[in-house]
Amino acid sequence: MTGRTGPARSRTNLRHEFDMRYDEETRKAIYAKTNGLCHLCWKPIAFSNYGAHGTRGAWEVDHSVPVSEGGTDHLNNLFSSHTACNRSKQAASSLSARRVHGKTRAPMSAARVQRARIENALIGAFAAGLCGARFGGPVGFWIGAIIGGLVSYETDPEVA
Repeated sequence: MTGRTGPARSRTNLRHEFDMRYDEETRKAIYAKTNGLCHLCWKPIAFSNYGAHGTRGAWEVDHSVPVSEGGTDHLNNLFSSHTACNRSKQAASSLSARRVHGKTRAPMSAARVQRARIENALIGAFAAGLCGARFGGPVGFWIGAIIGGLVSYETDPEVA
């Protein structure tokens, strides 16, 4: 006797029941918001392991503002989170849970990372161009701008 009432459920059946809460389109949007990273620890999650607790990269949808604290099911309050991270967070704020991992915000989406890289490249090109112009005139400006833009674009905006 295992102490269960009713028929035993397999992991597959539990996963199927869990998957029903959010449709695939919504899960894709939530997953993309953090570029496939847990919003609490910033480690990779596997889209195919949604709701598969105990598997590598398993994740579930986390309410940034917990429902118990008035949070909603609106997309701006939903984030992807490892099942272990989400369950250890419980009803705490996302900010306090992220601090445990040394983070203060959610990871950027792929689109936001690309925008940040372009912004960094423009700023880097301008700043390095000015430095180059100071020491090498117009030619120095262009050399500095090219080098500054390339270096700034390659800098990871999540770290910088």
